[in-house]
Amino acid sequence: VQLVESGGGLVQPGGSLRLSCAASGSTASINAMGWYRQAPGKERELVADIAVSGGSTNYADSVLGRFTISRDNAKNTMYLQMNSLKPEDTAVYYCNAHQRVVVTSTFSYEYDTWGQGTQVTVSS
Repeated sequence: VQLVESGGGLVQPGGSLRLSCAASGSTASINAMGWYRQAPGKERELVADIAVSGGSTNYADSVLGRFTISRDNAKNTMYLQMNSLKPEDTAVYYCNAHQRVVVTSTFSYEYDTWGQGTQVTVSS
């Protein structure tokens, strides 16, 4: 699987951005996708994730009510709508795909693929 992010940029506090993550390749193996972010000097953290089947979502407390994760399965694309952005949202945002590969009826393995990251800067 290959992941390509887009949509980052510079925005003023209170503004909005929408990130996109297009997946290609063996997308049938993806069972969940998510957005993570990493600010300078900090560890990478989960922002939100979404299950491919059923579409259940999960959000970090810091973005709950401001960010919305969604997925268009037909286009193999995931989105992150970010509203009411704050300076503390400034970070590199990474797209993640969690995949499960079934080898036999009794053996499977899971792994993660990451995008290259897109910079989001919230500043006046």
